[in-house]
Amino acid sequence: MFAIIGATGRVGGAAARELRRRGRAVRAVVRDPGRAGALAEAGCEVAVADIADAPALTAALRGAEGVLAIVPLPPSRGDAAAEVRGLVGSLARSLQAARPPRTVAISDYGAQHAAGTGITLLFHQLEQRLGGLPGIAFLRSAEHMENWARSLRTVMATGVLASLHHPLDKRFPTVSAPDIGLIAADLLESAEAPPPILHAEGPQRYTALDVAAALAGPLGRPVQAVALPRGQWDQALAAGGLSEGYVRLITELYDAHNAGRIEAEGGEVRRGTTPLAEVLAALVRRMASSGISNNN
Repeated sequence: MFAIIGATGRVGGAAARELRRRGRAVRAVVRDPGRAGALAEAGCEVAVADIADAPALTAALRGAEGVLAIVPLPPSRGDAAAEVRGLVGSLARSLQAARPPRTVAISDYGAQHAAGTGITLLFHQLEQRLGGLPGIAFLRSAEHMENWARSLRTVMATGVLASLHHPLDKRFPTVSAPDIGLIAADLLESAEAPPPILHAEGPQRYTALDVAAALAGPLGRPVQAVALPRGQWDQALAAGGLSEGYVRLITELYDAHNAGRIEAEGGEVRRGTTPLAEVLAALVRRMASSGISNNN
């Protein structure tokens, strides 16, 4: 049996569905049982446990031959960094108590750096905290393609894609979140123990110009990519509802991105198969079905 922490998310959900497709027993560990209907229908056992509740999480992990560990990031909280550190501590205690033979923990490109990487620094701390556990492997994920959904309303309204990736023709690693789940499922089920560090990115690298071009087709209008000036980042991110602390983590991350520090290092790269254009077209369809038109 494999336990999936965060099974209602894109990564965890994809891993759970893939393992069930292969006929493997899956325990979906969820915080909100009201969101677990599709998992139960897929044949998953559902266990309710908040990652912050170490005793409940330990109980949910006991007996698992493998665990997929995903620590959520709280974008609207006051001190996101402190909260994530608390969640990592709770996760570590639970894994130490449950002692699964294999754990795949989702990490981040650039987690090798001990400073100056914003959100990614939290994953460095996760790797440091969990690194001594037996059977642990870290799957460092590139930036999720689905994150461009945050910009979609503005793009639909204005035809302008404001990018924090500078310059606009700089290629960066990115991957579809469900593809990470599929890679994680392979690692959990593999007959051989995975290496301690792996990386996951998509079939190729893209630029902000590529993102704009890929959005133009499904939107039915030209999309212009512009490099958002560094002095406007804080205001733009805060306008999206992010807390001050989370805004700081984002800006530090993209400063590191633009300096070339968010890269694969120290482990093999496994590639998802989903192209950027497919993900962006699906995001546009989802936004359109929610009743938001290109003219809003």
